Amino acid sequence: MRKLRPSLVCLAVMALCAGTNTWAQDATALPVVTIVGTMPIPSISQPLSEIPSAVQTANSTDLANSQALDLSSFMNQRLGGVYVNEVQGNPYQMDVNYRGFTASPLLGTPQGLSVYMDGVRTNQPFGDVVSWDLMPRSAIANMTLMPGSNPMFGLNTLGGALAVQTKSGLTHAGTSVQTTLGSGQRRSVELEHGGRNDKGLHWFVTGNVFNENGWRDASPSRVRQMFGKLGWKDGQTDVALTLSHANNSLTGNGLQEEHMLANGYLSIYTKPDQTRNRSTLLNLTGKHVINDNTLLAGNAYYRTIHTRTLNGDVNDDAMATDFGGVAFPNATCLQQVQLLGAGDADEECTGMNNRSQTKQKNYGFSGQLTLLDNLAGYKNQFTTGLAYDTNRTDFKQSSEFGYLNADRSVTGTQVFVDELDPNVHLKGKASTWSLFGTDTLSIRNNWHVTMSGRYNRTHIVNKDQILPGGGAGSLDGDYVFQRFNPALGTTYAWSPALTSYVGYNEGNRTPTSIELGCADPANPCKLPNAMAGDPPLKQVVTKTWEAGLRGAFSRQTQWTAGVFHAQSTDDILFVAAPNASSFGYFKNFGKTLRQGLELGLNSQQGAVKLAAHYTLLKATYQSSEELGGDSNSTNTSGNIAIHPGNTIPLTPKHMLKLHADFAWSEAWNTGLGMTAFSGMYARGNENNQHAVDGDEHLGSGRTPGYVVFNFNAGYKATRDTKWMLNVMNVFNRQYATAGQLGPAAFSANGQQFVSSSAREQHSMFVAPSAPRSVWLSMRHNFN
Repeated sequence: MRKLRPSLVCLAVMALCAGTNTWAQDATALPVVTIVGTMPIPSISQPLSEIPSAVQTANSTDLANSQALDLSSFMNQRLGGVYVNEVQGNPYQMDVNYRGFTASPLLGTPQGLSVYMDGVRTNQPFGDVVSWDLMPRSAIANMTLMPGSNPMFGLNTLGGALAVQTKSGLTHAGTSVQTTLGSGQRRSVELEHGGRNDKGLHWFVTGNVFNENGWRDASPSRVRQMFGKLGWKDGQTDVALTLSHANNSLTGNGLQEEHMLANGYLSIYTKPDQTRNRSTLLNLTGKHVINDNTLLAGNAYYRTIHTRTLNGDVNDDAMATDFGGVAFPNATCLQQVQLLGAGDADEECTGMNNRSQTKQKNYGFSGQLTLLDNLAGYKNQFTTGLAYDTNRTDFKQSSEFGYLNADRSVTGTQVFVDELDPNVHLKGKASTWSLFGTDTLSIRNNWHVTMSGRYNRTHIVNKDQILPGGGAGSLDGDYVFQRFNPALGTTYAWSPALTSYVGYNEGNRTPTSIELGCADPANPCKLPNAMAGDPPLKQVVTKTWEAGLRGAFSRQTQWTAGVFHAQSTDDILFVAAPNASSFGYFKNFGKTLRQGLELGLNSQQGAVKLAAHYTLLKATYQSSEELGGDSNSTNTSGNIAIHPGNTIPLTPKHMLKLHADFAWSEAWNTGLGMTAFSGMYARGNENNQHAVDGDEHLGSGRTPGYVVFNFNAGYKATRDTKWMLNVMNVFNRQYATAGQLGPAAFSANGQQFVSSSAREQHSMFVAPSAPRSVWLSMRHNFN
């Protein structure tokens, strides 16, 4: 972090001088005051000038104008410090990263961002994963991306928190329909209706039907989303009941081996790879103004999530068997199963169908009291509250022996793994109590100090349904985690055009049931399909410093500049097991560090809107460790050595986003955006030392940087009808957003299975980008 401090000083001096000169010329042009919600529960918001962090916001108009498919795509295009890894290969299943911390739908990914919708934490109990397909874009009224380890947002807020507020009939009255057609045979219909009456009743409902075949082979997806809100508001009270339901079937074909990708850009590695999500959320929210200085707010919710997965994979045990050069030995597999049963089929069956079923139920409540009054003669805003969340999880997995076909699909044999690697049936229960408070004291009109704190206590109980009672191999466990997380920050307005801020905060994440059930390197797991008895894991703690400046050159042009330094202790990582590349286990990893520099600019000059964001990110390991890395060229007995300063995989050092919108007339508008990211190390190359040797190791261990341009246009044909064109990847650039080292099971053309006994080869698997895609939409407003 020492290297960044001079940069901050220089930026502060330069910005101060620029701001002073600007406002000396135009002292009457006051900047626009931005109001931001700083709590998961909608409450009294605060001016941005009082918040000691680099908050980013967007509303429904921003999302609609961007024509982004969902919230994850919008953040990748428009928000500073955000980038995605398309590991699953599905537009609804992207890993969203902010400052090197992740919110992902994929089990095994280290989760470091908390996500809220109307005060409900949407990180799922089993693995803290975030399913972006369960959050309909058409229901979003506004969103706030809060950086750092803000304790007010509870567990899993290590690198930031995303708080989403939904639409209501009070703010989004009227009826509209939007249809979309285009690339990948995408077709969708989206409906919205909202209204209110003079008795205080208000309502809003939206629904989305989405189908596409996808741009890769065998990649169909179906999304069904529905959201409704019914509320009542009078002068002092606002109560609303929301229902959100989704029933989706997603194909995420994942990474592809580089040489196979070069032979066929639409190709996939193995299939099927399906995820079915069904979720229902009920949420009751309320606010009541007790008097001019007191506000009471809270919510209570109930949610169910049912997830099924089916993944056709290569059988690792078969890769170590010499088949005598026979490609896809179907008959051998069937003969072994019929004659010998599952006990000996593991070395002859080239494929494996892995299935999982996860049922989750969680419910809870939160309430908070806000007081606006003077304290010792100073303006003061104080909020305190209590929250409770509890969940029940039922997880089952099974693995079926199968064989690979010429199209690399897996045909099952109806014989399941039971002797070599028992199936899993785990039930988990977790409950968390939280007590929190925050206070903002205005020492002067231009000087504000914020102090916050939150105490979390989590109790987790795992019950193995196959081997109960504890002991060797049992998943039974009883764990308690507790911690108090503090925060302190201040903002100071040097002039109407320049504000500085500095802040410190801490956040924690407790291990989840799945992590506690797979933490033994002697019994690695193939997530999400197996778990084993484990040593206990520690909770993750992140401590974040950040400082920066916010300013305005004029009423039309605002800028930001800041630095951040976030150090995590006992990060929970899913690491490869020695000599078992597709298996791994969860472990606490000493210390990791994410630090960097952020710059931003927003301006509107007449009909032109301009935005620019640049992020310098250094994400590094800060402890010496030894991890499994069988596909790394530097491995010793299947392990690689990690040293302080090694860059964490899948983190770009440089990020640049530029965007321009131009309104040619009241009817015509266009937008052009550019996103640029530097190269990233692949997973499996945590020591950053992997190299191609042209024989056994073929993958480079690093994905190159890339630049992508996106274009959109809108034409308002009538007062109520608008046509929209969206072109992604205008120049049809081929690039990768993620990479991972692993053994190559097929020849370059994908037509022959290659066992490692004949010739062991390791390569790099990448997440290929979508080619140029064009979609046309029509939106009609009825009233």
